[in-house]
Amino acid sequence: MSDTHAHSAAFVRTETLPEMPPPPGETGIVKWLRANLFANVPNAILTLVSLWAIYALLAGFIPWFTNAVWSAEDIRDCQAQLDGTRGACFAVISERWHQLLFGIAYPQDQYWRPILAFILLFLSAAPLLFSKLPRNLLVLTLIYPFLGYWLLWGGTIVAPLVALAGVLVGFAVYQRLVTGSFAMGFFGGIAAAFVAWWIGGFITGAAEGVLALEPVASRDMGGFMLNMILGTVCVSLSLPIGIMLALGRQSDMIIIKWICVVFIEFIRGVPLITLLFVASVVLAYFFPPGTNQDLILRVIIMITMFSSAYIAEVIRGGLAALPRGQYEAADSLGLDYPQAMRLIVLPQALKISIPGIVNVAVGLFKDTTLVSVISMFDLVGVVRGPIFSSTEWAGVYWEVWGFAALLFFIVCYSISQYSQWLERQLATDHR
Repeated sequence: MSDTHAHSAAFVRTETLPEMPPPPGETGIVKWLRANLFANVPNAILTLVSLWAIYALLAGFIPWFTNAVWSAEDIRDCQAQLDGTRGACFAVISERWHQLLFGIAYPQDQYWRPILAFILLFLSAAPLLFSKLPRNLLVLTLIYPFLGYWLLWGGTIVAPLVALAGVLVGFAVYQRLVTGSFAMGFFGGIAAAFVAWWIGGFITGAAEGVLALEPVASRDMGGFMLNMILGTVCVSLSLPIGIMLALGRQSDMIIIKWICVVFIEFIRGVPLITLLFVASVVLAYFFPPGTNQDLILRVIIMITMFSSAYIAEVIRGGLAALPRGQYEAADSLGLDYPQAMRLIVLPQALKISIPGIVNVAVGLFKDTTLVSVISMFDLVGVVRGPIFSSTEWAGVYWEVWGFAALLFFIVCYSISQYSQWLERQLATDHR
């Protein structure tokens, strides 16, 4: 009886079985391929068609790039070196790189000035872009616009110093009067700045030649340098103007509100190329008689107005996305309107608006190429003008346009990646 019971007893394991490895099709590269490329029949067909298209593209591009000629006097010399083989003629970039970057008329012995201004641009923008840097570096940020102007356009250093002094005087007056009234401080600061600039004009005339660089006329600016100047200046100016327009459109003062509404809707309803023609032909009539404002200044005014209207709508969307409780919280703390906007409302609205602002900034930077239609030799203007019209490089297209596309891609992609990094840094509500 006991033997029968012993043989019929269930087997009880006393140790854990070792883990079995996952099936080969559920791990590693095989799982990734099945999940992303061959999940079903339509996906598999699209994957195969895409692989064929990539192969066809690379099969033509790789020999064209690897057989490229980087040094030649003209297109005929380049074709002679290729000797019938398929290859690119990048010698045009080697020969004309200075025109592509700095334009056709900027003095070649002064190229160090825009290069230095470009380096200082990153150093001065770093304290604004990265909050962990020391705050005392903001002094360079304040000085750079005047220093950059002096480096690019030349002349005596007294002129940008006078302009900086006017800004400092206006800010000091604003800080003194803003405690009584924001409007009094704002307009008082502007009036004080203009008075300081008017007085400084006499000083500039008397100090002509003091620490002077070789003057460069605005018509001599060109190449990718001109695109960088227009993009940087217009984005920097349009952001604060766009904030003021957005706040003005939500204002309870009916006149201010409708002025902002009419401005925003009119600018957004007109193509940028039309505004550029206005800057080239019409805007000069709005300046005082006898004055001749250069074309770059007029183009900066029009592009800034254009981008300010779009940024205003982006920021208005961020303001509308805030709960009403945020405004009520500012009122409960006893904050006045400027304090509530500066400390509570705008920081949250700007964080929400980062993707839209970056989208406008990237689009604006690419739209700077439209200045070529009003005879300004930016990067596209140099390509379409001096390079394509020359007999030395007639027929070279892909190489030059590819170089221009690469420059714009580097700048726009960098802006996009920074905006994504900034969104992750400010995403405190998801931590």
